[in-house]
Amino acid sequence: MRALLIDDERLARAELRRLLAAHPDVEIVGEAVNAADGLQQIAMLKPDLIFLDVQMPGGSGFDMLAALEETPEVIFTTAFDQYALQAFEVNALDYLQKPIQATRMAAALQRCALRHQRITAAALAPSTARKLFIKDGERCWFVPVQDIRLFESDGNYTRVYFEHQQPLMLRSLNQLEEKLDPERFFRASRRHIVNLDFIEQVEPNEAGGLDLTLRDQLQVEVSRRRAAQFKALTSL
Repeated sequence: MRALLIDDERLARAELRRLLAAHPDVEIVGEAVNAADGLQQIAMLKPDLIFLDVQMPGGSGFDMLAALEETPEVIFTTAFDQYALQAFEVNALDYLQKPIQATRMAAALQRCALRHQRITAAALAPSTARKLFIKDGERCWFVPVQDIRLFESDGNYTRVYFEHQQPLMLRSLNQLEEKLDPERFFRASRRHIVNLDFIEQVEPNEAGGLDLTLRDQLQVEVSRRRAAQFKALTSL
């Protein structure tokens, strides 16, 4: 696994290097000293895993994750324990409190290896996103893309429907569409992208389009222009 260290403290990065030296399957490909630097290094190096400090100058680790279109696996490293619940809400692999114990590091890397193997075995198209990081106010989520039933445009934001949540993310529908699997997600209209796996009912409407009923009774209208595309895609 290719790892990137993101921490504003030089000694903390050196300690991570010392601990990771015992794990030859982990290659440290770079270091970053703040959130902005982290974003640049992730874009350039494409790491599989990042070790991420929470409190850094210029933006927190959570703020940095929210700015990413596609997120590597994350292990948080911090001297503070008050962020643990928030870290697990975003489905981080682990939350290592400094000073980090070698046994805790080994357990976190084992979890990372198992998850990395599952992702590789899934053989998903590399051009499509596997999961999204969503930050809405103080709440954060790491959401597998296949669990999202609907994307709904709301100005410069997009409302994301999954489980019983409907948070907003600062990303346009067009930006998201570029990252989605076209075999699973269909652009129903200017405002909606639907996950075909969650459609429970399809009915024609008076406008010549289609009315879709999704799980949890969500209603989406397919425009007349896109109805033919939908029928071809779903073999209706």
